[in-house]
Amino acid sequence: MHRVRQVVPGAVVAVVVSALCVAVTRLAPAAPALLLAILLGAVARGAGWLPPVLEPGLAWTARYVLRAGVVLLGLQLSVGDLTRLGVGELVVLVITVATTFAVTLWLGRVLRVRRALTLLVATGFSICGAAAIAGMSSVADAEEEDVATAVALVTVYGSLAIIALPVLSRVIGLDDRTAGLWAGMSVHEVAQVVAAAGTISAAALTVAIVAKLARVLLLAPLVAGAGVPRRRRHDAVGQRTAPWVPVFVIGFVVAVLLRTVGAVPDPLIDVVKPVTTLALGAAMVALGSQIHLGRLIRTGGRPLVLGALATLVAGGVSLLGLMLV
Repeated sequence: MHRVRQVVPGAVVAVVVSALCVAVTRLAPAAPALLLAILLGAVARGAGWLPPVLEPGLAWTARYVLRAGVVLLGLQLSVGDLTRLGVGELVVLVITVATTFAVTLWLGRVLRVRRALTLLVATGFSICGAAAIAGMSSVADAEEEDVATAVALVTVYGSLAIIALPVLSRVIGLDDRTAGLWAGMSVHEVAQVVAAAGTISAAALTVAIVAKLARVLLLAPLVAGAGVPRRRRHDAVGQRTAPWVPVFVIGFVVAVLLRTVGAVPDPLIDVVKPVTTLALGAAMVALGSQIHLGRLIRTGGRPLVLGALATLVAGGVSLLGLMLV
């Protein structure tokens, strides 16, 4: 009960702020709720508005509510969604994810960025932003500061993509479908993809969401593969065996399969969607509150460069592939 009393104040504040962000987005769709949530958390931290009583609840929300949100997100995905993409487009998507992940890991070593932070950035930028970062953090031996920094980088460069991608699509002369696919394959957060593609057209938005959800489906195998070396290290030193994938990632896969076989009725999905948004928003508030902007500016030079280069790799590889097919 003592632990519960410690957690409740911060968790309640995170949920309330998340609800306010959702309300703002309904009034102004151009302002994504998740983006607003993490920015408000960061501003509150920078302005010193967070009393110590909120800290335990915010930390708990950043860890557990985010994972619950990832599982719920799986109920909105179906393996059948992939059929809306052509074979060539699926190949480009997989190549983009694999290249972004591998090149970012290599760049992290070249720039001498911490291994755990590099792995989180590679995962978040190649898959689906904060949700992917949360999934990988369980097998990356990452500290909360690494998670918060990776999420901050996703916020910075994903926000820039919301502005840049529609403009570049017009300059290059892409049709709406190609522009939407480009957004879905290269922009980091789901909310950022919606904001970027929605600026282009409804047709671009539809295909962008499908491409983005296809990237999300790659989260589980990527986390499982990255967890193999950690599992071997634990086995070698006689420590408790590390799981192949975190429990909540397994939950995510199960949720996708349940939706695919039709075990989840549409009325339930209508309820789950706003709950998922609220949960992810609360987690974004909590993660944003862990972003110390002054510290990021002072020590984040190399991570900032890594994030910029990872963004360019994802955007460049996906655009080149789409133009070829």
